[in-house]
Amino acid sequence: MDNSIDTQFIDFIVKSLVSKPENVKIERSIDEKGVLLELTVDPEDLGRVIGKRGATAQSIRTLLRALGTKNEARYNLKIIDNGEPRPERRYEPRDEVRHDENKDTSNHQEYETSLPVEEPAVETPVEEPKVESSDKYSKTRAELEELDDLDL
Repeated sequence: MDNSIDTQFIDFIVKSLVSKPENVKIERSIDEKGVLLELTVDPEDLGRVIGKRGATAQSIRTLLRALGTKNEARYNLKIIDNGEPRPERRYEPRDEVRHDENKDTSNHQEYETSLPVEEPAVETPVEEPKVESSDKYSKTRAELEELDDLDL
């Protein structure tokens, strides 16, 4: 590993995050675009370095960019997926029943359950007392006059 400040910087940050720091490898190369740091970690630690939706990797790149501003250099961080297959994620909806056409169901019994059916509640309309529109206005005027009489 190169002993430059950028390599030491990334090495320190990444080794603080991972469970197997001995497997952290950083290769540094310089081209016309700037300094390229290629980071390789143990496959189990890849998710820790990348983070949810790439947030951790983006944060490391932001810190590296700040270091580049100080050192007047342009840095790029490439996280290497070392090609080892990761366990496949299983998606099983919680609320849906999965029917597999190829599944042998000869040993399974099907039960028919019937639940009591409740009659929907019938709401009886409640008639509001009919108030003449002139009565509504006079009532509102009276309430407002009472409020005006209050000394606040």
